[in-house]
Amino acid sequence: MPGPSAPDGVRTTASEARSTADAGRTDSDLARLEAGLDSLEAKPVVRDPAWRFLRRTLAPPLLGVLLVLTVWQTLHASGVVSEERLPGPGAIADSFRTLWLRGTLFEIIWTSLERGLLGFLASVAIGTPLGLIVARVPLVRAAVRPVLSGLQSLPSVAWVPAAVIWFGLTDGAMYTVILLGAVPSIAIGLVSGIDQVPPLYLRAGRTIGATGLRSARYILLPAALPGYTAGLKQGWAFSWRSLMATELIASSPELGIGLGRYLENSRESIDMPGVFLGILLILAVGILIDLLVFSPLERWVLRARGLA
Repeated sequence: MPGPSAPDGVRTTASEARSTADAGRTDSDLARLEAGLDSLEAKPVVRDPAWRFLRRTLAPPLLGVLLVLTVWQTLHASGVVSEERLPGPGAIADSFRTLWLRGTLFEIIWTSLERGLLGFLASVAIGTPLGLIVARVPLVRAAVRPVLSGLQSLPSVAWVPAAVIWFGLTDGAMYTVILLGAVPSIAIGLVSGIDQVPPLYLRAGRTIGATGLRSARYILLPAALPGYTAGLKQGWAFSWRSLMATELIASSPELGIGLGRYLENSRESIDMPGVFLGILLILAVGILIDLLVFSPLERWVLRARGLA
């Protein structure tokens, strides 16, 4: 015999409660599903022991250096090339020791390194907004991008005579050559990175009110970081090459002696061990900056996007 039925109000309240409970379970299920998908995409961060990190990062470059020194010493000892043209590694070490004992080694390196870093930072400050404008303003893009591409392919040494006439034998001439070499690379790198940003990101940004500078700050630059990082790395390479070219040509007591000037002075005095030492120091500084600054930055950007 059926019991007494519940009033309509009570049945409605119970139905709403069940609907609310079902909606809560659905939201909870979706949240768990989303968390599960995120955990599948995220790569677990595994910290290698220090010895394994050093073995992976330092051992291959050291093996490469050892191989080069072995081939070099073999050529020197075999007499295939004369001592005047190819001094042995021992003669280079003697030149290095001489600079060390004179106390001028770090002064020479720092003179060039300081100019290179200041010129590069100035290039970043100019090239970044320039790249943003070129990427986002069609008229500017059509007019300026071919010019930037042309400047990027122009050897920096071609600017040295003009810079010396404009500014004389001063640091201003060196920084001018650095800017003309590095700014186009940084701007082009940022433009390439922005071109690869999915349009959906920009539409989503506009939906939440990110327009103008807010869009550049929160949408474009973070999304274009891989291309921008590649542009920064190339910009540093151009900065360093431009500086060395300028120091080789421009000579003045006020400019001091950087690595390029030390290399040229060694050439003028027919000091082949000094010439090779200058080349190796220039190479070493470039490699160290790449290993200490740009390679970690590149790995961080790729790891943040699950690409490494």
